[in-house]
Amino acid sequence: MEESNLCKHIAIIMDGNGRWAKKRAMPRSFGHKKGAENVVKITRAMKESGVKFLTLYAFSTENWQRSKDEVDALMDLLREYLDKEFQEIMENNVKIVFIGEREMLSEDIQKKIDFLEKESAKNTDLTLCIALSYGSRQEIVNTVKSIARNVKNGDLSIDDISQEMISNRLYTRNIPDPDILIRTSGEQRISNYLLWQIAYTELFFTNTLWPDFDKEELLSIIEQFNNRERRYGKN
Repeated sequence: MEESNLCKHIAIIMDGNGRWAKKRAMPRSFGHKKGAENVVKITRAMKESGVKFLTLYAFSTENWQRSKDEVDALMDLLREYLDKEFQEIMENNVKIVFIGEREMLSEDIQKKIDFLEKESAKNTDLTLCIALSYGSRQEIVNTVKSIARNVKNGDLSIDDISQEMISNRLYTRNIPDPDILIRTSGEQRISNYLLWQIAYTELFFTNTLWPDFDKEELLSIIEQFNNRERRYGKN
């Protein structure tokens, strides 16, 4: 297989934590905890498989509309993850970056993610991108505003605006577009996730709930991807 056809970047919508817990007569927070544990397992599997970029949809801007109790539980879980997994991230040479509306997060979480990004910046085996307080439409709006300000100030002309310029102003500007997008739990929608970036991404939907999604299924999806022909509209 040509190098250009190899999978470099996988994006995942991690869906089904609540349903996983409900099936076991447990609170949703238990499902989220198991889902967070699976993030660690799948990150390891990604690194072992040779994938260089992994982007996870951890918390959307729409998720702020959930009950205060659930949001608080998710934020506490995030704090625990950021503290607990720091050593493993460093030992496994993983670079971690966060994309989204950071100002909506509490100050202590902002400081934690800033610290983790800075400390892991030189790691090279895998880039783990966590979409946190993220919404793709708002990302695009912010990019349009940025370009509009430059045009208004005379720093850019309208003719300077290109697809490449827009890509280079998105949160993911230093990350290649995903080759694969996986959504777990049986839902078959994109949910305001990486709308610009997935223009030519191969989509995979699985009925597996996120806490049960494992390395074996991941490798099966990568194999299916390797057998697909990607034409990018050329024929």
